[in-house]
Amino acid sequence: MMLHIPAVLNAAQVEECRRVLDAAEWVDGRVTAGHQSAVAKDNMQVPADSPAARQAGDLVLSALSNSALFISAALPLKVFPPLFNRYRGGQAFGNHVDNAIRTVPGTPVRVRTDLSATLFLSPPGDYDGGELIVDDAYGGHTVKLPAGHMVLYPASSLHRVTPVTRGARVSSFFWIQSMVRSDQQRTLLFDLDGAIQRLGGALPHDEGIVQLTAVYHNLLRMWADT
Repeated sequence: MMLHIPAVLNAAQVEECRRVLDAAEWVDGRVTAGHQSAVAKDNMQVPADSPAARQAGDLVLSALSNSALFISAALPLKVFPPLFNRYRGGQAFGNHVDNAIRTVPGTPVRVRTDLSATLFLSPPGDYDGGELIVDDAYGGHTVKLPAGHMVLYPASSLHRVTPVTRGARVSSFFWIQSMVRSDQQRTLLFDLDGAIQRLGGALPHDEGIVQLTAVYHNLLRMWADT
């Protein structure tokens, strides 16, 4: 499942992130790339252990914890600390698949990358190019979202970022280990949760909502890994 999650950050939060990041040190983005990705990767990143990355990352994590849509779709067990990248001057990231396992720097914690997330921090009018393209069985899906909006997609997907030919594209990226490993099962649970919420709004006292809620939790109990 690929999902657009609007307004994860509001305008003031985006501005705060950008203020912190614009004053930060930036290094070659290949520092977090595996062997295959390093060949295709050309961008800049804020070092993961820098105060700027931690400050902006904490803001992103706090916003995610308040996003009901993110929680329903991802069913997060672990979230890799958010990283931050910048593309400009023709920089791009060719076709690649994210590493299956990520170790949180400075800790023994490992995160299985079930889902990838890109949170846009630059308005789309500020740069040309820089589209995220995610491939699946139905072809390539092009993503270029307003600042503060996020896209969530299976980390197993082949994806790329097209060259930025004007301006700069700044974003946060990170990975999620879900309580439910299977993308198909997560999608079913997400659809069921959405249907329950809609029915609850229209028919708040209908007994069927209780039954559907029980089905949701019993499926989650069957599939979840905690």
